[in-house]
Amino acid sequence: MDRVAPTREPLFASVEDVSARLAETGYLADIATATTVFLADRLGKPLLIEGPAGVGKTELARAVAQCTGSELVRLQCYEGVDEARALYEWNHAKQILRIQSATDHSWDATRDDVFSEEFLLSRPLLTAIRSEVPAVLLIDETDKADVEIEGLLLEVLSDFAITIPELGTIQAKTQPFTVLTSNATRELSEALKRRCLFLHLDFPDEDLERRILLSRVPDLPSVLAEQLVRTIRVLRGMQLKKVPSVSETIDWGRTLLALGLDTIDDAAVRATLGVILKHQSDQVRAAAELRLN
Repeated sequence: MDRVAPTREPLFASVEDVSARLAETGYLADIATATTVFLADRLGKPLLIEGPAGVGKTELARAVAQCTGSELVRLQCYEGVDEARALYEWNHAKQILRIQSATDHSWDATRDDVFSEEFLLSRPLLTAIRSEVPAVLLIDETDKADVEIEGLLLEVLSDFAITIPELGTIQAKTQPFTVLTSNATRELSEALKRRCLFLHLDFPDEDLERRILLSRVPDLPSVLAEQLVRTIRVLRGMQLKKVPSVSETIDWGRTLLALGLDTIDDAAVRATLGVILKHQSDQVRAAAELRLN
C-alpha cells in the first residue's frame, strides 16, 4: 500500500513573519537565516545548519519551537549513538517479567502481547513522528554520530515513517519541522545534504552581536556593550583553542553588569576572562596579546 505523505500547516506567513516571531523569543535573525527558515517551513524540507560551535544553531531550533508553540524533540548525537537510542527499543526487562508470568498462555499469544505498545520505548525520532501536536525535531551535532546513522536518517527524513517489524509501519500524520546541526568536524554525506536546505551560520557581525547582547541584557549600558563586543571580536581573531561564543558574550555582559562596571579596563578583563575563555592556555595568550597589566 502506498504511503500517504505527511502534511503540515505552514508555521510562518512570510520571511518578515519569521524575523518578527523569532525576535519575540530573543533570537535576532539576519535576512539569510529568516529566509532559509521560511523556505524550509514552506517547502517541508529538513534544514541543515552548519557552523562553528556557539553561533546559535541549536538555539535557532529552540526559538522556532518556542515562537510557534511546537513541541521540541531533540536527538543529541554522539559517537556510538545507535538505532536503539535514536528510534526505539523494547523494554526487555518488562518483557521477561511478562513471559515468566504467562504460564497459562501459549507462546503465540504471549509473543503478540510482549511485542505491543505497552513494551515499546520511544526514542526521539519515533517520538517526533508519532507526535499528535506540531513538533520541531532537532537532530543536534549530526557530525558527531557514526556514518551508519546517516543511512538511518535518510530513511526517516525521506518518508517521515518508521517500520517496526513487530508492529508495522508508523507514518507521521503531521510532518515535524526538522533541523539538523553540524559543527563540520566531518563531512556529512551528499545524500543527506541533498534532502536538506543548507544554512551556514557564522558569528554575527559587530552590529548584530551588539543588538543580540542588548536584547538579552537590556540593562547593560550601550557604551559598555560596544566595548564588550569589540573586545570579543579581537579575541576571536586570536589563535585560541576555543573562541568565545555568542552565549559567552551574553554571559560576559551579565557578569560586568553584576559587578557594577561601566567600562572595560585591563583589571576588569583579567578578573573575568574565565567567563569567556575556558582554557588556561587561551587566557595566557589573550592576556599577552591584549597586554593586560
